[in-house]
Amino acid sequence: MKLLAVDTAANLCAACVWDTVAARELGRSVADLGKGHAERLMATIGEALDAGGTDYAGLGALAVSTGPGSFTGVRVGVSTIRGLALALKLPARGITTLDAIAAETHAAFPGRPAMVAIDAGRGDLYVAVYDAAGKMRYDAAVLSFADALALAKDTAPVISGTAAASLAEAALPLALATCPSSATADIATYARLAAERGPASEKPKPAYLREPDAKPQAGFILPRSS
Repeated sequence: MKLLAVDTAANLCAACVWDTVAARELGRSVADLGKGHAERLMATIGEALDAGGTDYAGLGALAVSTGPGSFTGVRVGVSTIRGLALALKLPARGITTLDAIAAETHAAFPGRPAMVAIDAGRGDLYVAVYDAAGKMRYDAAVLSFADALALAKDTAPVISGTAAASLAEAALPLALATCPSSATADIATYARLAAERGPASEKPKPAYLREPDAKPQAGFILPRSS
């Protein structure tokens, strides 16, 4: 079976086609955009399908990164995959960026606990801690840098994500190893995890750990017409 995975949770607009039987990637398209995912995503998906030698009719499942990350990016990816799932009548699985980065960390440092720490703005971090077997030990949360540092010192994990280097430096003289420093994982990691976990019982939902920064200004809210 062929699975299409999409990631727009951070700077990348990425898609790949995954063979769930052979457990290998068939084709991909990745663009480092920063923003503008909504305008580029469908073309990226088309390029990945072409590279994978298939089309929408040849797909058997869908997957998407659900964040945490960019509120707009996450929404674009999740809404696109949910729309495709409805139109194509296919199952869709959501994979969090924290789970995906943790999987890459465990692949690089097998048998070690892992902490994923991604900059969340306002001086905060998106953080989750996984045990040596890859099971989540501390649920994903928004923490201050100080609280994340205390958790890192307590669990002594391999740290990955955009805040890995700063946490490891602040933890000295305790030596903490660091791994991937990006805000997201490779698109094939999302595809592989979705294939391994199988169909989800619920539709993918954005993994928002806090409210978005942008909110309507009260003075500009128009009254409802009766």
